Amino acid sequence: MPFFKDLRRRSKASFHTSKSNGSKSNDSKSNDSQCNGEVASGQSTSTIDTSSYKSATPPPSIRPNRSSPNLPSLTEINGHSEGSSTPLTVPPQRPGPFVHQLQRNSTIGSSSQSINGGVRSPTPSSPYSPRIVSISDNSWVHQKVLLVYGQIGDPRLHPLDGSVTVSHHQDNFPSLGWPVTASHFKALVHLSPGPNRLRFDFVSPKLSTGSVHPTTHSTWICVNYLPLVNTPPLHLVILLGKDSDGTFDAVPERIQREGNGLETAIRKYKMAAYLWQVFTGEQMFRNNFGRRCFRFEEEWQTGSLSRRDAANGHMRNEAKVHVVRTDKTVAELRDLDLAQQYGPATKKDELFNIAKAAVQNHFQLRPGQKQYVSVMLLDSQWDKNSQVIRGHAALGSSGDNLKLAIFGSHSLQSYPSSLEEVVEAFSDCTRTDTEFVANDCGEAGSNWEAANIGIGAHLHEVGHLFGCPHQESGVMLRDYVRLNRSFTTREPFSTRSKTQGPKLCLPQDECGWHRLDALRFRFHPCFRLPGDHLTASDDSVQVWPVENGRILFTAASGVAFLELYAEGDNVCHNFVEYLNTESSSNGLPKQIAVTESELRQRVFGNEKEKKKKVSLEIFSGGLGSYRVDDISSLKSKLSLVKLPKGKSGFKSGQLGFSQLEGSQPEQLLLDCASTSTKLLTSIKIYHGYALDGLEFFYEDCSSQLFGKRGGKPGGDEFVLGRFNWYCLTIEPNVSVDTRRGEILLGFYVRAGLWIDGIEILTSQGRKSGIYGNAQGGSGYAHFLSLTILTH
Repeated sequence: MPFFKDLRRRSKASFHTSKSNGSKSNDSKSNDSQCNGEVASGQSTSTIDTSSYKSATPPPSIRPNRSSPNLPSLTEINGHSEGSSTPLTVPPQRPGPFVHQLQRNSTIGSSSQSINGGVRSPTPSSPYSPRIVSISDNSWVHQKVLLVYGQIGDPRLHPLDGSVTVSHHQDNFPSLGWPVTASHFKALVHLSPGPNRLRFDFVSPKLSTGSVHPTTHSTWICVNYLPLVNTPPLHLVILLGKDSDGTFDAVPERIQREGNGLETAIRKYKMAAYLWQVFTGEQMFRNNFGRRCFRFEEEWQTGSLSRRDAANGHMRNEAKVHVVRTDKTVAELRDLDLAQQYGPATKKDELFNIAKAAVQNHFQLRPGQKQYVSVMLLDSQWDKNSQVIRGHAALGSSGDNLKLAIFGSHSLQSYPSSLEEVVEAFSDCTRTDTEFVANDCGEAGSNWEAANIGIGAHLHEVGHLFGCPHQESGVMLRDYVRLNRSFTTREPFSTRSKTQGPKLCLPQDECGWHRLDALRFRFHPCFRLPGDHLTASDDSVQVWPVENGRILFTAASGVAFLELYAEGDNVCHNFVEYLNTESSSNGLPKQIAVTESELRQRVFGNEKEKKKKVSLEIFSGGLGSYRVDDISSLKSKLSLVKLPKGKSGFKSGQLGFSQLEGSQPEQLLLDCASTSTKLLTSIKIYHGYALDGLEFFYEDCSSQLFGKRGGKPGGDEFVLGRFNWYCLTIEPNVSVDTRRGEILLGFYVRAGLWIDGIEILTSQGRKSGIYGNAQGGSGYAHFLSLTILTH
C-alpha cells in the first residue's frame, strides 16, 4: 500500500508538471486575448484605417501561425514572394481545450489503424509527413466541413505525387483520400462538434521501399469545431411546380448511374451548399476576419456528405433542404420564363415573385422577422429547339425581410453529391451533350465547367442575398468560372478558354470574394462570432457638412467603410475602411471627418478632375448605409443655415425623395432653439401611413406648423415632461422650489421614397413610439444638438 500511495503522488505531480509546458501556455494566453481572428490592438496588414484600394481583392496567400512547428512561412511555399502585394497574416486563433504538440512521422504498413488506439511509431519526424499550411494546430472553426491546404516536403526541391488520406476523430467519419500534385494537396475535412483529432497519411509510389506495404508518412492535428446557433441560418429550398414529378435535366448515362429524382437533387444541392460555406469560410480567414461564415438550418437525417453514410443508413445532423411546391404548374413556370426572357419588362421578375410568395407561405414569416433563403428551381429545363433554359432565373435580393436568391437546376447533374465526388466532379472532362442538357452561356462545355457555372453562379446570387452588389473582381464579377481551383490541385482542359488549365492550382490562382464583399460579411448578422461585440440597434448613418469644408460621417454602430464612385462607374474601384481603430468597443469609430479634396484625390489621384462628379456610399457597423450622389453638394456653404442672434446651423442629409403627391420644400426654425424663454411643451404629429406634418406647441400658447394637418383627424400629441416641483429644506420652515424640465433631443425617422414614420426622442431618454408606418423605409436617428454651431 505505501508503494502504490507513493506512485499515485508521483503520477499526480507529473501530470501537473506536463500541463504547464513552458512557452506553450504563454502562446495560448496570448491567442486568447485575440480570439476569433480579431486584432486586439494595432493595425492589420490588410485592413487599414484610411487607405483605399485600387484592386480591392487581397492576395490569396495563406500566412500560417508560426507558433506551430508544423507550419511553414509563406516564403517557404514554392519560393513564391508577394512582390508588391499587400502581405496577409493569419489572425491568431482561439486556443483549444487541450494542447499537444503536432506530430509527424513515418511508418511502414497500413494506415487504416484507428487514430485513437495503438502506440504511434517512435521514429523521428519524417520530411515527407504532410505539412498543414492553412490552419494551425488546435484552432477553432465554426463550419462542419473545412478546407485544408498542405504540402509534402519541399516542393521546390523534390515535388512528389501521391495521395493523402484523412482519418477522423474516433473514426466517426469515413476516411477520405485526396490527390497530391507536385507535393501540394487540398482536402475537405468533416468535423464533429468539439475537438477533432485528425491524422493525415501520405503515400507515394516514388517513396516505396520495395516492401509489400508502402511507407506511410503521417501528421496529427487537432481542430476544434464549435457550431453556432445564435446567428440566423441560410435556409435551402427546392421549389417545384404543383404537378412536378421532381426530376431534373441529365444525360441518360447519368440517369442510369445515379438517377435524376428528388432525392438525388437534394444530395447534390446540399453538397453544393457546403462547398459555398467551405469556400466563404476560407476566404474570410484569408481576409483576416477569422473563421467566420454563414450557417445552415440542420436536422437529424440520413447522412449524405459521405456516400458510405447513405449505404449504411448512418444518421447525422446535416443541412435541411425544404421541398416547397408553388400554386403554378410546371408548364406555367416554364412559359413565364419565356416571357421573362423575350416578353415585356413587366414580367422580368415574375418567376422571382412566384418563388418569393411560395417561400413566404411555407415559412409563415412574422412581421419584422428576417429570413435568408436560397432557392433552386428544380423544374428548369433545357429547350434545345429554342436554345433557352426554361423555368430558370438567376436573381438575388437583400430587400424586405425575406432575403432571397433563386437559381435553376440545369447544371445539377454535374454537381458532386458527396465529399468523395468533389475532385471527380471538378475533373470530369466529359463534353456537355446539348441534346439533353444546357451549355450555359457557352461556358459549360464540359462537366467540370458546368459544375463551376452552376455552383458558382448560384453562390453569386447568394452574395446578392447577403447584400453584395456587383464588384470589379471576384465571385460578384463571374470569377466563379475558376471555382474548381479552390478544391483541386490540377485543372483539366477548358472548353471555355480553349486552353489547358494550370498544372498546379495554388491559392493565388483561385477565385475569391472581393474585399468589399468580405467587409459586408464581417458585419452581417449571419456571420457573427461569439466574441463579436453587439452592434447598436440604430444602424443608420448621418452625413453632416460643417465648417472649414469638412464633412462628418456619424453612426451609433460605428463607421465601417465607404465606397467612392467616379462619374460613370458601375462598380466600386476605390473605397476606404475604418477597422482596427481604438475609437469604440467594436473597433469602429463613431465619427469620421473628411474633406472633398481628400475624397477626390482617392478617386482621381493627382489628376485635377473638378468637373466630374464623385458619389459615395457610407456604411455603418450595422450595415446601414447613406448615399450621396455628388459630394460637391456637401460643401458647407450650400448647407449653411443662418440662425437668429448670429448663430449658424448646418443641414443634415436629406431623408426621403419627396415623391408623395403635393410634396413641396419647406424649412422651419424652432423658436425654442434661439429664444431661451420660449418653452416647448408638446408636439402634435399628423400622420396616416406616412408623415403629413408636425406642430410644435409652446408654453405661451403659440405654435409652429411644419408640413400640413393631414392624416388622422386631430393627429396624435406627445407631451414633454410635466414640470416637477421639488421641496429642498434649508432650515426649519424655509423651502426653495426648483424646476426640472424635459426638452426635445431629436428624432428617429423611418424613410424611403417619403417619410414613413417618426419617433420623438427627449433628453430624459423617453421615446414617443413611431407615428406613421413603423415598418416602412429604413431607420435614421437625427439629434438636434449636432446641427447647431455657435460662432
